Parts: sequence; structure tokens; C-alpha cells
Amino acid sequence: MVEAIIIGSGIGGLATAIRLARQGISVQVYESYEKAGGKIGERNLNGFRFDTGPSLLTLPELVLELLDDDLKFEIRKLEIITNYFYEDGTRLAAYSDVQKLAAEIGGKLQVPEARVTGYLEKAATIYELTADLFIFGTFHRIKNLMRIKSLKTFLNFRKLHAFSSLHKFNERELGDKRLVQLFDRYATYNGSNPYKTPATLSVISHLEHNLGAFIPEEGMFKVIESMMQQAIRLGVKFNFGQPVEIVEIKNGYVQGVWVDNGFIPAQIVVSDVDIHHFYSSLLFDSHRLAKIMKEERSSSALIFYWGMKGTFPELDVHNIFFSANYQQEFDHLFIKKDVFDDPTVYIYISSKYHKEDAPEGFENWFVMINAPADVGQNWEEVVDNARFWIMEKLERILGKELLYYIVNEEVLTPSEIGRQTGSVNGSIYGNSSNRRYASFNRHANFRRDIEGLYFVGGSVHPGGGIPLCLSSANIVEGLVKEQLVKIKRLKNKHIPRPRDIGNID
Repeated sequence: MVEAIIIGSGIGGLATAIRLARQGISVQVYESYEKAGGKIGERNLNGFRFDTGPSLLTLPELVLELLDDDLKFEIRKLEIITNYFYEDGTRLAAYSDVQKLAAEIGGKLQVPEARVTGYLEKAATIYELTADLFIFGTFHRIKNLMRIKSLKTFLNFRKLHAFSSLHKFNERELGDKRLVQLFDRYATYNGSNPYKTPATLSVISHLEHNLGAFIPEEGMFKVIESMMQQAIRLGVKFNFGQPVEIVEIKNGYVQGVWVDNGFIPAQIVVSDVDIHHFYSSLLFDSHRLAKIMKEERSSSALIFYWGMKGTFPELDVHNIFFSANYQQEFDHLFIKKDVFDDPTVYIYISSKYHKEDAPEGFENWFVMINAPADVGQNWEEVVDNARFWIMEKLERILGKELLYYIVNEEVLTPSEIGRQTGSVNGSIYGNSSNRRYASFNRHANFRRDIEGLYFVGGSVHPGGGIPLCLSSANIVEGLVKEQLVKIKRLKNKHIPRPRDIGNID
């Protein structure tokens, strides 16, 4: 039996474990922490339950297809994806229905509805041109580049708007600065700066508004619980609290890994850890590490978990309170490496749909602002300042003294995010996409010079976020299938080989 080791149990690692186990491979997962999930976690605080990471699902079929029918969970499509609040008093409901969204924007911002639907049509075109090669496949293999769909992508490259920043593209297409800010926000979905990241990232708005945004009825952590059950059902063995110390390579072939109690042999090793950490600690490679360090790190987050007394009917599941000066906010994040004194505030209230997440008559507020990567800031001071600025903004816009309503609080800083998730510098998405070709510089899901070594997760191709992490697992499954065919062919021919893994490419 072919043996595989997965390093890390984030959603990419879990998906890979499930996919490989279904191929008849013996899979072990080594996780340095005491539970699975990576950035998708939950926190319980005096009767309040909080999702600690992603707060909605796009392309939920990528999760559900991994699960047996009895493990599939109920999901709800959001009618209103996000409520937006602006300093000038404007309030927008971002409906999942495109026509309702266009009507809402047309009525409140006097932007022609055709401008909104046209924008989302262009985002859909980007998705159609990029999905097979850049999301669900890999451009790192020549044979993929030569496919007809890939050639169509390159022939229509101008439609990807790769030579314009997302902000400039949104200004040109949408006009109204409030609407521009709304669609600029999608750059933060992979920790990037809309004033620098390519307009190709407008594809994210297609996923939410054209394809839909969903939430598991029992909360986001249900995704991890169901995947864990599926993996265990397939015979995957989990080793929690056991970090991998070294990945062993010999003569260009994976041999296995070293953990604290010795060597574990394997013909396949899949890394689901931050690629920076992998090359600095598990398989030191100064050349690749230097290349990774040339790219700017993604942003992080500063999160307040507030148990709130009372209910707030003006708020929905997802709420955004925008900064009055978005560009300054991103200058502070990526240039000054600090938190702006007028931050954009995101509030996620899962108890709006899952009542058990808060006691009756209370709400659970996940309050987040974008924060810079951890470079040694005084986070205690940053937290105190940020709490004041957040409270000031929310009280001004909502017209309520929130201090009276907060009955519980916990805080998560970028440094703690780094410690808990293994994200170097607390950068949630690894490297940012703040350069035109940053996406092309993301590490491939394999190594041509090391047979049997693969990579999944948000710090490698195709990028961060649940759909992309799941896609990385799908890509690795395809690569491993090719290796299994070669293994069988070699066994049938009785050809001696140094390992049971053939060439990657």
C-alpha cells in the first residue's frame, strides 16, 4: 500500500486526506496543534459561540462533494450577503440576487442598474477564462498550457484586466466612490491592497453575487467537523500535538518525515503549512525562501469577540462599516504597518441565523478590522487604540453606547494568529497579490525535482480562501493519480526503482 503523510490539517490538508484515502492510499495527518481546522475554528466564551475564521461559503459544492450523503450538512443561501454602512449616512443591502442588488444601488446611489449588471458580467467572463487554468488547474505544467481552453484564455488576456489595479478598474466601471469602495473590498479576501492588486481579482465578486454566498446552518466550523468525520471514516489517522520537524529527501525522492518520536516513512508527503515556514523549518531551501520573501506578505486581522446584551435589528449576519478614507487605510496597512485611526469594521453575527450561538436576548459579535502583518508592533497598544476607534465609529453610526451592551470580550491579534495557525507574521493568506504577476509567483502544488512532494493550502497555488484551498487539494489528487498509474506500470514490468513514485512531469 502506498503511504502518504499530510503535514497540517487546515481545510486543504483535510480535503487532500479525504481524496487520497479514497484512492486506497494509507494516510496519516500530523498536526502541531490539538485540533483540526487551521484558520477555520470556533471559540466558546461564557455561552457565546464564535466562528473564528471564514464566515461564508462560496462554491459550497467543493466541500459537499467530499462527503458521504449522511455527512452532508444543511446550507443556507444568503438573501442579503452584506449590509454596508457609510460615514455619509448611506446604507446599502448587498442582495445575492443581481437584479435586486442593481435596483438597490440604483435607488440609493443613482448608479444605472445596467452599470452594476455589466460589471458582474465582466467578472463572470474573467471567471470563465481563468477557472480551468488558474483556479481548478495549474499553469505550472506545459501540457495544461497547451489545452484549447488555455489558449482561449491567452487570446482573451485583455479581458482579464491584469494591467489595471482593481481600484482603477472599479472607478472606470462603476463611478460612484461608495460603490467603488464596496467592490474594492474584495481585494481583502486574499489580504491584498485594491490600489495595487490587479483588476482580475474582480472575479471574487462573481463568486458571491452571480453564484451565491452560503452559510452552514450550524455555523462554519460544521465544515471542519464533517470533513473530519469523513476522513476518519475512510481510515485516515490523525496525530494531533505532533509537529513534523523535518521532511526527509534522498536522491530526489521523498523518504518520509521526522517527528519527535522518530522517522515515519512515506512515499507521498503533502504540506499544508505556510510555504515560508516549510522552507525555513521543514525543508530548508535558501533559494526558494529568498524568492518567497521578495513578495509582500498579505494583511492580517485584529479581532474582537464580543458577547452583546440585546439584539440589533439594523444589523444582519454580515455588516461592513466603511472607512471615510479607504486609501489611507491601506497605506497604513502595507506601508506604515499599523492600524489606521478610521478603520473599516466588519461585524459577523452568526446568532442571527443560528440562535444557539448566543443566549436568548443576546448576540455574538465577531468584530474584525484589517491589520498589518506582525513585524513586532506593540499589539497591546494597538488593541487599545483600535477598540477606541471601533467603538467611536459604531456608536456614531448606530447611535448607541456600545460599552453598555458588551458583556464578554476576547481579542485575537496578528501575532496570536501566527502562533495559532502557523501563518508566518500572522499573514492570513501568505503572500499578497499586490504585484501584477504575484499570482504567477505563487508556489506550485508540486516540485519537479523532488518526486512525491506536494503542496496545498492558502500560501500556494491557486491562493487563499476556502474554494482555492479546496481546489489545491483537487489538483494534488490529480497529480497523485498520475503517480499511481506509473507505480502500477512499473510493478507490472518488474522494473527496479529507488522509490514507488514516478516523475512528476
